[in-house]
Amino acid sequence: MRFMCMVKMDETNPQGEAPPELYQAMADYDREGRVNGTLIDSQGLLPSAAGAIVSLADGRIKATDGPFAEAKELVGGYAVVDVRSREEAVELGRRLMQIHVDHWPGWEGSVEIRQIAEY
Repeated sequence: MRFMCMVKMDETNPQGEAPPELYQAMADYDREGRVNGTLIDSQGLLPSAAGAIVSLADGRIKATDGPFAEAKELVGGYAVVDVRSREEAVELGRRLMQIHVDHWPGWEGSVEIRQIAEY
């Protein structure tokens, strides 16, 4: 079963820059998933100022450049995992949040975990 895991956080970063220890712990977590075959892909995302939203409303398509000030939380990174169950995907998300607890005190965010439809 494949799942998309999206790390969401306040883009204004009230906690400041991520400490180097967080990046090392994330690299170790990433490497473990690649070695054991559960991690298919993962990356951090640039700030919303480098992006755009393309929307459809009232029959009209509109593109809006970032930053997206109206959004409280934005996706800051993602991972695609291949695991045996939803519970295993949730456990990977819990471990990811624990890395933040351990290495970035005060950081707040979430991991949204969604199963990928297999058509």
